[in-house]
Amino acid sequence: MGGSAPRRDHHLPVETTSFVDRRGELAAGRELLARTRLVTLTGPGGVGKTRLAARIAAGVRRTFPDGVRFVHLSGLDDPALVPLAAADALDLHDHSAQPPLRALVEQLRDRRLLLLVDNCEHLLPACAELAAALLHGTTGVRILATSRHRLGLTEEHLLEVRPLPVPDPDGDLSSPEGCPALALFADRAAAVVPGFRLTAANRAAVARLCRRLDGLPLAIELAAVRMRVLDVDQLLDRLDDRYRLLTGGSPAALPRHQTLRAAVDWSHELCTEREQLVWARLSVLAGSFDLETAEVVCAEGEAEEGSADRGGPPPSHEPARRLESAQEVASGEERAGRGVCFAGGPGEGAGAECVGGEGAAGVGAEGVGAVGAAAWGGSAGRVGGAGGEGPAAVCAEGAGTAAWRAGVWGDRAGAMTPGVGGAGRDGVGARWSGPTGGAGRTSWVAGGRGEESLLGDQVGWPAAESPAGSPGGAPGGGERVEPLEDGTGKGGGGEKPRGATTPRMHPYDVLDAITGLVDKSVLARESGPTGTRYRLLDTLRHYGLDRLRRLPGEEPAARRRQRDRMLRRATAYERAWFGPGQREIVARLRADQDNLRAALDFSLTTPGEGRTGLRLAGTLWFYWHACGAPREGRHWLDRALAANPEPTRERARGLWIAGLLAAATHNLTAGLALAQDAHTLARDLDDEAEAAHAEYVIGVITLFMDDLPTALKHFEASVVRGPVPGQHLSLYGLDQVELACTLGFLGEADRAVEVCERARRMCELHGEEWVHSYVLRMLALAHTVRGDWRRAEHHARHALRLKLAVHDVIGIALTLDLLARAAAETGAHERAAVLLGAADHTWAGIDRDRWGSAALKSTRRDSETRAREALGQPGFRRAYERGLGLDLAQTVDYAVHDRRHPHRPAHPRKPNAGRPGSPHATTGIRLTRRETEVAELVAQGLANQQIADRLVIARRTAEGHVERILGKLGFSNRSQIAAWVAAQR
Repeated sequence: MGGSAPRRDHHLPVETTSFVDRRGELAAGRELLARTRLVTLTGPGGVGKTRLAARIAAGVRRTFPDGVRFVHLSGLDDPALVPLAAADALDLHDHSAQPPLRALVEQLRDRRLLLLVDNCEHLLPACAELAAALLHGTTGVRILATSRHRLGLTEEHLLEVRPLPVPDPDGDLSSPEGCPALALFADRAAAVVPGFRLTAANRAAVARLCRRLDGLPLAIELAAVRMRVLDVDQLLDRLDDRYRLLTGGSPAALPRHQTLRAAVDWSHELCTEREQLVWARLSVLAGSFDLETAEVVCAEGEAEEGSADRGGPPPSHEPARRLESAQEVASGEERAGRGVCFAGGPGEGAGAECVGGEGAAGVGAEGVGAVGAAAWGGSAGRVGGAGGEGPAAVCAEGAGTAAWRAGVWGDRAGAMTPGVGGAGRDGVGARWSGPTGGAGRTSWVAGGRGEESLLGDQVGWPAAESPAGSPGGAPGGGERVEPLEDGTGKGGGGEKPRGATTPRMHPYDVLDAITGLVDKSVLARESGPTGTRYRLLDTLRHYGLDRLRRLPGEEPAARRRQRDRMLRRATAYERAWFGPGQREIVARLRADQDNLRAALDFSLTTPGEGRTGLRLAGTLWFYWHACGAPREGRHWLDRALAANPEPTRERARGLWIAGLLAAATHNLTAGLALAQDAHTLARDLDDEAEAAHAEYVIGVITLFMDDLPTALKHFEASVVRGPVPGQHLSLYGLDQVELACTLGFLGEADRAVEVCERARRMCELHGEEWVHSYVLRMLALAHTVRGDWRRAEHHARHALRLKLAVHDVIGIALTLDLLARAAAETGAHERAAVLLGAADHTWAGIDRDRWGSAALKSTRRDSETRAREALGQPGFRRAYERGLGLDLAQTVDYAVHDRRHPHRPAHPRKPNAGRPGSPHATTGIRLTRRETEVAELVAQGLANQQIADRLVIARRTAEGHVERILGKLGFSNRSQIAAWVAAQR
């Protein structure tokens, strides 16, 4: 219904049905936008405001050099998140300490763009504040809003969207082409009755029907669906009967504002009882949703068991499936007191994961112990993170310690270097269980079991309290329902009273009901990168929510099921985060963004649910940190911590994550205080895992504050100590990255490279991309200190490819600066100029001034000077503007794949020439065709299992190829193969 499927890329909605002509409104809208900066489309629900606004925006798109962006507000209920939703739509990544709205205005000050803000009516003050700030703080931003009510600003110009005009049924209908209401009915009826068209025999009845529906597009579409079983005359008769129930006998007396309610009521009554119940329960889902989520929310518990695992990591990833399967086994085996072991380590099969029981040997398939494959598991953090690598992100890659300090500083500040992850002993993530019996090797214990009922008994958290809720009312924090324009919010009459009990829903009942609701155009089906999803049009969702609140206890129960589903999903994703499924996890979490917000809001505004809300906010640490949402994460954690002052493990965890996110937005003092509070509380609770997590944040902030001796001592001790029981294993890998950073600052680049190589092997083993991208960038910086620009460029290109995969925009910007410097140093001046333009374009969405960092600006200035001198002003400008015109994907494609070096220096530096193990020492060695394919895949960072999958061979065969390549080339590790492959190119 509605014909436009919202997309998370924030460009204009895709039209899924034909658009009925509104030439007058389209022309008026374009004219208003040409002479004013704020236009609001107003009108009743179901009149077509969103479709019309999208059409207007599409028509003027070319006049805005910086594009048109769509801000979805229908699933948002917290006014504080409106500026963040706008920034997200604009793909802006501010990490400053400024208030979000002020930061947004700063970033848009020089932009020329159109912002389409949809569904403002339930957030009017926040939307008015956003519009006012943009109007007063920028000159090139224009706003097109849709709302049932005006924003109330003096600069606002209104365009009233009226129902479609309907001709007189008794008049001349010989030219129905000029009647958009009839055309809409005919188009939608033809979709369900192939071959239907307007004829002389049915035009009058269709016109009469459309007039009875007041020309409201949504009401006409709902009626047209009934053509599957009724003809036009039957539709008209039944509709008139429906209206007489509302008006005491005279259908002509029905006010226009009740027409839509009456039409929706009629569609509701024609649904089966189970379809009605599913419609009502689905209304608690704020955004789009998948089938499994619908089953959980609607099936009263049974679907939770049947589909909980389906809410976990993407099904294509074997490590995630193994963890899910282990949970199911553990849930039964632990209660029986038996130890359950299962193979660990994605791809490589190393390590063992043991759940429950004493003496369960944690022996991996290849006998790897604590620092082997199993030890490397867990969710990963990052250097700098997707949210950014910091205001002082310095990349002045010169020689010696000063160059390292400049280059690595970009990875030190801002988004807090590697993100700390995991629930530690509290089981939200995978955890280290320490030595066990058997062979005396270590074991790996899966953190959560994917189901809320099992989380509590495994980790000691109580199950979420379940207050009964007030009969028929909304729980605390339940969203406000917009009545369907009938003035009462209770419906238009003709309602069937429901008994005290509702039919019990099974998962197969939900599927049948969803099928029926899609057929009746109540639910819209849409396809996307995460598969098939469904959504309720906003008007129909509010109708369903109103119906749900009339059923005693139903709304709080449905919201609790929805919240628990989001918690299980977040837990499973966190557990699988350090693995090959990160791209899919990011896509799925973004698709579920509105539902995550709804789950958090329900928990934090409903008595007895606050602790679960804090747990959910803490479990999503990797989303807040890795996916560039530190501001929103801090918003939810601040609320959750305020609602949960009790000394609990959840609070200890929430405190250090809040500290991490505070430091990510450059508030180091607040971040340090929060981390110290977390450490104190964790020690009081004897929780070694959360204490270790807090220590990590304290150590990173210490590094940010330039206390290098203390930071070096901290990270060396952490690496030597290894993971503590219950600690999220990503921390161990991140400690290595921080150690490499500190060593670089102290001038020990060789040791830094050595440490990074260990961390790199960890990432390759698990097929992980996010942390891997930061390890590679750190390696690139280390090689710039050595003066090895070719190897630095190779690592930076690989890092850039991975950063795009997880949409780490700040990491991309910093790496582009590094690549531009490498191109200038190696004489590829045209390439350097293009990369400088692309880097400046990318930085414009973060901070044009590169956080005011003298070193970052110095690095850029040096690269520009070299390129400008070599190309001349005209040549430099052409190449630079070419880079400015690239979007993010095009930028990465150019930076990764363009290998032309048109202006090479007469004497390029070759620091590795002739040295054993270097690329130049292996010329003349020939690999077989298969070995060449394997070497290329090794250079792309693929682990052995991934190579085997790609080439459709056994893993052992892939391992044999890698070993033969190492032997032929005289190398000792995979990174040397990657460097050799780069040299051959």
